[in-house]
Amino acid sequence: MQNQALMTFIHEHQLPQTYLMKAEKWFVPMVAKLAIEQTHAAHPLIIGINGAQGSGKSTLAALMVSLFAQQQLNAVALSLDDFYFTRAERAQLAAKIHPLLQTRGVPGTHDVRLAVDVLKMLQYQQNEVVIPRFNKVTDDRYPESEWDKVSVVDIVILEGWCLGAQPQADAYLHTAINRLEREQDSTGQWRHYVNQQLLSTYPALFNLIDRWVMLKAPSFDCIFDWRCQHEKSLRNKQSTLDLSHRLMSDSELRVFIEYFQRVTENMLSDLPEKVDYLFALDRYRNIVDLNQ
Repeated sequence: MQNQALMTFIHEHQLPQTYLMKAEKWFVPMVAKLAIEQTHAAHPLIIGINGAQGSGKSTLAALMVSLFAQQQLNAVALSLDDFYFTRAERAQLAAKIHPLLQTRGVPGTHDVRLAVDVLKMLQYQQNEVVIPRFNKVTDDRYPESEWDKVSVVDIVILEGWCLGAQPQADAYLHTAINRLEREQDSTGQWRHYVNQQLLSTYPALFNLIDRWVMLKAPSFDCIFDWRCQHEKSLRNKQSTLDLSHRLMSDSELRVFIEYFQRVTENMLSDLPEKVDYLFALDRYRNIVDLNQ
C-alpha cells in the first residue's frame, strides 16, 4: 500500500523513479518515527525543514504529508515563503531602511508575527484556520479569499530556506562577502538589519518548532546550479503556467543568489549540529549520509 502511494506521489510530482529508492531508504523511516512521537504529543507536532534553494525541501514536505496520511495522520505543509510581507510593505521597508529589502527572501522580509499566529492557531485550534499563500508570479500575497482553510491537523510541516538561521557576531558583518554587498550595501546597513532580525524577531517563530530536519547542501557553490535547473523546469512549463516574463537568465540568477549567500553559508556551518535529522546531500542532491 505504501509503495503504491509513493508511486502515485512520484507520478503526480513528475519525479524520477530514483526518488522512490530515496524515499524508502531515508524518508519513510523518519516519518514513521515522527508519527510515533505525535501519538504522545499534547498538541500537533510542528516539524521544520531547512534547506538551501533547490535542495528539495518543498518536495519533501509534500511527501511527508502523503506518508503521514498513510499513518492516518492529517498533516499540512506550509512554506515560510507564504509569509513574505506584501509588495507594499516591502516597499516601505526599502524606503525607510534599505532599498535591498524590496526584494523578498532574506530575514526581515517575512511577516513573522503572522507566521507565529498561524502556527499557534494550528497548535491549539478550536475553529477553522486560514493559511496565507504567496504568489511569486505577482510577487505579492494572494487575496485572502484565496487563502487555504484547514480544519483538523495532527502535524504541521513548515519549510523554508532560512528556517533556523542564527545571527552572526558583528565582527563578521564588517567585510562584504560578494559583489552585491560591496556595491549595494557598502555601509553594511542591509546586512546588519537582516542580522538583527534574526536576533530579535525570528526566535519567536523558530522556538515553536518541535523537530528539525535539514537537507544540507555540500557548499553554497552548488546552489547556483540547482537554481538554474529550477528555472529550466519552469521554462518547460511556461506554456501552461505563463511564467516566461518572470524567469531569470543565468546572469540574473548569479546576482539573485548573492542575497542569500551570507545567511546560507552561516547555516551550513552552524545549523547541522542543532537539527534532529541531518540529511547530507552531494552536488547532485543525492543523500549520502544521515545523522540523527
